[in-house]
Amino acid sequence: MTLSVVTTLYKSKPFLETFLKEIIASIQIIKITDFELVFVNDGSPDDSVEYLLERKSDIPQIKILDLSRNFGHHYAIQAGLNYASGQYIFLIDNDLETPPSVLVEYYNEIINDNTLDVVYGYQETRKGSFIEKKAGSIFWILINKLSDTKIPHNILTERLMTRQYVNELLRLQDANLFIGGMFYWVGFNQKGIAVKKGLRQGASTYTLKRRAELMLQAITSFSGKPLEWLFYIGISISFFSFLFLIYLAFQKLIYQDEVQLGWTSIVAINVLILGIISTFLGLIGIYIFKIFKQVQGRPNAIIKKIYE
Repeated sequence: MTLSVVTTLYKSKPFLETFLKEIIASIQIIKITDFELVFVNDGSPDDSVEYLLERKSDIPQIKILDLSRNFGHHYAIQAGLNYASGQYIFLIDNDLETPPSVLVEYYNEIINDNTLDVVYGYQETRKGSFIEKKAGSIFWILINKLSDTKIPHNILTERLMTRQYVNELLRLQDANLFIGGMFYWVGFNQKGIAVKKGLRQGASTYTLKRRAELMLQAITSFSGKPLEWLFYIGISISFFSFLFLIYLAFQKLIYQDEVQLGWTSIVAINVLILGIISTFLGLIGIYIFKIFKQVQGRPNAIIKKIYE
């Protein structure tokens, strides 16, 4: 049996020594001798690659995919999964928020139940501040309300997958990656295990802006419902506008000169309509851009060099 451990590098140097020690210890516990550690350098600005090249002398299983620039976490994951050759693939972030030792529990689950294709982790209780917890809850509620693909709440990156599952996952040729949704769109028999995440040392590389971009990517990649809502909202606005015009006409006919149809109401209505139209056009533009990006056919990531 062969195992591939796939992880990405971005400002990862402070964690790598501990990560290597813990992941190798976990692999030894499950008694797999044929394994590879695949690190995908997603344009990391620190010396993570140099450190790993030094460690290759005592850990020859280390393999590094050096991307030509920073493409983003999900695109780097896709590149690593494409390269991985093991019968089982363990995907994990190396920031130690989730301990590498979860591999042991995942492995025992998938070995003891041969119907399983994926064992993944999720948080029963989200860590972080009140705002972070609420924002995370809103994200998962929204994506499940808007998408036909149901995604478990508070899922983690960490998962152990079979070769067949990964092969089918890689058949998806999405240029607009939301890999959290793709994991569940392909189906297969998946089991979640509650995992308690630790606190990250240092600031997260997922800023508020990047989280907002991820939410927009998730919704527009896996759902056309916002466009349906635009149609119904447009119909509703047209209907109520028509009723309002009828109301104004009757008011004018009944009260005649006593009713003054002033500039204030006209300007207010115009501004409201302009705001609604601008929002609608912006949303439609996002979908059109995604179509444009998909049909361009560009690779999702470019590998500059492979250190094997």
